[in-house]
Amino acid sequence: MNGRASLIPFVAGVALVAAGLAWIGGWALPTVIGALVVMVVGHEFGHFITAKRAGLLVTDFFVGFGPVIWSTTVGETRYGLRLLPLGGYVKIPGMTWADELPAELEPRTYRGASYPRQVLFAGAGSLMHGVMALVLAWASLSLVGLPSASHVAIGSFTPWDGHARNAAQLAGLRVGDRIVSVDGHPVRSAQILVTEVHDHVGQPLHLVVDRGSSTRTIVATPVNGQRLKVGGQRLDTGSRPVGYIGVTLVDQVVRESWLASIPGAFSRVGQVAALSVHGLVHIFSPGEFVSLYHQITNASVASRPSVQLTRPQSIVGVVRLAVQSAALGPGVLLEVLMAVNIFVGLMNLLPLLPLDGGYIAVATYERIRSRRGRRYHADLSRLNPVVFAFVAVLLVLFASTLYLDIVHPIANPF
Repeated sequence: MNGRASLIPFVAGVALVAAGLAWIGGWALPTVIGALVVMVVGHEFGHFITAKRAGLLVTDFFVGFGPVIWSTTVGETRYGLRLLPLGGYVKIPGMTWADELPAELEPRTYRGASYPRQVLFAGAGSLMHGVMALVLAWASLSLVGLPSASHVAIGSFTPWDGHARNAAQLAGLRVGDRIVSVDGHPVRSAQILVTEVHDHVGQPLHLVVDRGSSTRTIVATPVNGQRLKVGGQRLDTGSRPVGYIGVTLVDQVVRESWLASIPGAFSRVGQVAALSVHGLVHIFSPGEFVSLYHQITNASVASRPSVQLTRPQSIVGVVRLAVQSAALGPGVLLEVLMAVNIFVGLMNLLPLLPLDGGYIAVATYERIRSRRGRRYHADLSRLNPVVFAFVAVLLVLFASTLYLDIVHPIANPF
């Protein structure tokens, strides 16, 4: 069976699994999983393309780990898919000085490359995460739009018992109307409108609304909630009259122009990157590992909102969070995926092996120790205790967060 024919059952299986996931959890679940796979491929493609452009020998470009499902060789590179979609790798000879290679291959190995090419190759995966994050941020701002707390709109009407129409409907408001101002005061948040309505029982309020391409003034008179019932329950049982007009408010989705979204995307990525750096420091702090231990051994601690707010998440938690975010619209989902790209990209730059940042650190150390005409060769075997310790920390972090995300999932923040 040739490579193309062997790929057909795999593609059919992926399509079947995606259809099953969509049937179980809606469109968001297969979309999120597919986006994470694209993120992995993008990371490895960064390594691949920079190696190719630098003239290095790329022997393997695989997505996934474990048994090979499909592979084909084009030129000098073997491309393929493996069973477990938990990552990927690009293989280049000579990642350490211990590798024994033919002399004719030496100029095309990683260790034979110049320092700038080594840094570019090792950092290309994180660079691709940055590029993907910028594209996602730009798309969320310009193509889809994001809910804006400063753009307050009518989401729905609340039916009042015994009334065919409530005050908002009688005034002529419609679902989707954006409230621009109330009695001359700009409405920059939902709370501004709520406060004005509550404080003006029986007093006409002049609402300027944006409806499509036009604005108009609508007069609505709040009704005392003490005299209203919704579903048989008194709307307000307080000691003083509080006004209601019978609407639920939502943050209107706002889109920027494609040109204005470019600096907005850079700004958004910069903000999330700063938060991600702070998050990385928090995750690898001794206090966080103590907190994870208490959460695993005490269910009441794991369920506290204050603890969940700062708890790191496993891949299960990230997928759940992204799927939950889709309920607020595709723009919010794109924002979450952007944040995941930024966090993964920055984490890969940590100066510890086996992360990409570790290879950058080693290459930099060799560059500093080298003298003119004599290149320093670092013995990576001496770093094995540090590598094993760091991998152990990662495994503990992965196992702890995976357990908590399955047994004590974080409450939906959306």
